[in-house]
Amino acid sequence: MKYEFTIIVPIYNEEDNINRLDKELTEYLKIATKKTCVLFINDGSKDDSQILLEQICANNSNFSYLLFDKNYGLTAAIKAGFDEATTELVGYIDADLQTSPLDFNLLLEYTPKYDLVTGIRINRKDSGLKKLSSTLANKIRRSFTNDGVEDTGCPLKVIKTNYAKQIPIFKGLHRFLPAMILLQNGKIKQVPVQHFPRIAGKTKFGFWNRSLGPLADCFAYLWMKHKYINYKVDKRNY
Repeated sequence: MKYEFTIIVPIYNEEDNINRLDKELTEYLKIATKKTCVLFINDGSKDDSQILLEQICANNSNFSYLLFDKNYGLTAAIKAGFDEATTELVGYIDADLQTSPLDFNLLLEYTPKYDLVTGIRINRKDSGLKKLSSTLANKIRRSFTNDGVEDTGCPLKVIKTNYAKQIPIFKGLHRFLPAMILLQNGKIKQVPVQHFPRIAGKTKFGFWNRSLGPLADCFAYLWMKHKYINYKVDKRNY
């Protein structure tokens, strides 16, 4: 079957969300504007996430999974999905479903003209502390990257796969996806999307690693930006 779009779903101790993911992603596949498959990346979960993933993947030929031998973190899970994808487009959504897969269709509308399309969470249903730390993190990151992105932490994105595969891996990468596309001379678009309260599972990020953590990552980004080489092939003869 020829797929056009791969949705990456990082999983770490999300057993309480697996059945909801099954239901909502299955419903999305029915109305997706691109022929879509789903790739779950199990980042070394210690609960029953893998058992449940194997069950839902066995029942849906559009679902597949990749299991890490241990926990490597969100950045590694996203990058592994990029590396595994064989479709023209790749997307990303968090397992907590605070964003809706249905909104992928909104983002996909802009992919003919843009290389990364990212959501902006409107009417966020997070706690005041979480919103404060997110706002602080975005301000810190924008001051370093000048990428103009209002909500880089929004876990709903669509990227052209050839751009995604060229993104180098480093801890905290997920905060810099738009900036990494701009380094490749790509174009980015921001689109408002829905946001919902977390129903099940526990957040993997607290105030310190959501607000102050990005500061250290910004220095890593600046070093990489200084060293980054972007080339364009003018002619080929194989």
